Amino acid sequence: MTALDVLTEGFERVRDGVREAADGLSAEQLEARPDEDANSIGWLLWHTSRVQDAQMAALAESEEVWLTEGWADSFGLSLDPSDTGYGHDHDQVAAVRGITPEQLVGYQDATFERTRTILAGLSEADLARVIDESYDPPLTVGVRVLSILADDLEHVGQAAYVRGIVERG
Repeated sequence: MTALDVLTEGFERVRDGVREAADGLSAEQLEARPDEDANSIGWLLWHTSRVQDAQMAALAESEEVWLTEGWADSFGLSLDPSDTGYGHDHDQVAAVRGITPEQLVGYQDATFERTRTILAGLSEADLARVIDESYDPPLTVGVRVLSILADDLEHVGQAAYVRGIVERG
């Protein structure tokens, strides 16, 4: 198994985690927040896919499936279409509403397929390619992809945790 295979497997786990965290939830459950400043399940899963989509598209110098495949229109959020959720405040988190588990899973599936295509187009040598010299040590493709994966896995875990709170509440 190569490093690229491991990264692809990691993103498959993100995809599966989104499916598990969203499965069977109502709109009310997706919007529930443990407290007024916490993130909802819907927001966490939307953000997971948006970050993966935006950052992998930037890495590949391509368009985001959020825009090219109509997901921004499908979700119909009041946010700017370029918004990924980074740094959202209470009101911005609350604006991610009116979505369904099917939308969240569908968008993650589309994002995963694009991620898999991008990773399949890389070689092991590409992972060592420096993409940002401003870091010490300089940031490589491999470190960037691992960072995206780690962030996604954290958010999927948070969504699963919040789901547990919501189901017990």
